[in-house]
Amino acid sequence: MIDIIDLNFLDSKETIATFLVPSSDGYILFETGPYSTFPTLEKALNNRNISIEQVKHIFLTHIHFDHAGAAWAFAKTGATIYLHPSGKRHLHNPEKLYNSAKRIYQDKMEYLWGKMEGIPEEQLQTVAHERVLQIGDVTIKALHTPGHAVHHIAWKIGNEIITGDVGGVKINDGVVVPPCPPPDINVEDWQHSIRLLKAENPTAFYLTHFGKVTGTDAHLNKLETQLLDWANWMKPYFEEKVDHAEVTPKFQAYVREQLKSSGVQSEQELEKYEKANPSWMSVSGLMRYWKKRTE
Repeated sequence: MIDIIDLNFLDSKETIATFLVPSSDGYILFETGPYSTFPTLEKALNNRNISIEQVKHIFLTHIHFDHAGAAWAFAKTGATIYLHPSGKRHLHNPEKLYNSAKRIYQDKMEYLWGKMEGIPEEQLQTVAHERVLQIGDVTIKALHTPGHAVHHIAWKIGNEIITGDVGGVKINDGVVVPPCPPPDINVEDWQHSIRLLKAENPTAFYLTHFGKVTGTDAHLNKLETQLLDWANWMKPYFEEKVDHAEVTPKFQAYVREQLKSSGVQSEQELEKYEKANPSWMSVSGLMRYWKKRTE
C-alpha cells in the first residue's frame, strides 16, 4: 500500500507529495520534499503513530530540492538514502548544489527550501538501472529515466511506479504538463524514458506533483505531446535571442490558456500548477535545451 502524504508546500495543498510504504524492515519513504516542509512531514508521520526514527529507507527520484531537500534529516536518524549514481557527490557535499540554487532564489532560499546538510557516504546507496532491491518484504525496481534530470530514477513497486518528475505535473483532474527546469532538460531523453515507462505496463503512477494517476499510457501520450509543444513554442524565442524576462510572461500566459482550455478554471488550481512548475524555470530550461542542441 502506497500512502500519499501532502506536504502543503507554501500553504498550498496538492503541490508536493511524499509516499510512505511499510515494510518488515522499517518504513520506506519515496521523496522527502524540501527541508522547509519537514515539520509538516514529521507531523503527518506522528499522526500515523510513526516516528522519524522508524523511517529506515529513503528513495529519491532525483536530487532537486522539492524532492530530496530533507533527505539529510532522515540520514541523521540512521536512514539509508537510495539514489542515482550521479547524485551521490551532491548529497554528500551539497555546498555547490545549494549555492547554485541560492544564486537563483537569493533571499527566498531559506523560505522556499530550508537548509541542506551533507550525508555520510556510507548512508548513500547508489542504484543501477533495472536493479531490483529487496527491502524486507517489499520489492523495488530502479528505472533510470533521464529527460527532466540526468540523475533521475523512477521506482517500481509491484505494478505501480513512483515517477518523480519524468511522469509530469498533474494537479487533480487537470492536464499533465512537463516540468522543465535547467540545466538537464533533454527532450529526446525524456521521450526515451516515456517509452521505457510504457514498456513496464504499469497500472498506476504516483506523481510527486501530485498524487495517483491511472490510465498510464494515455497520461504519457499527453505528457509527450505537451513536452514537444512547449519545446517548439520556445524555439523561435531562442533563435531570435529574446531575453528570458520578456519570454516568461508570454509563456506563463500561454500555459494558463492551455490549462484553462483543458478544464483548469479556478485561480486556486492555476496557482497550484504555477507553484509546482514555475513558468520562469521552464523558460530557462527549454532555452538552455535549444542552446545545447545548437552547440
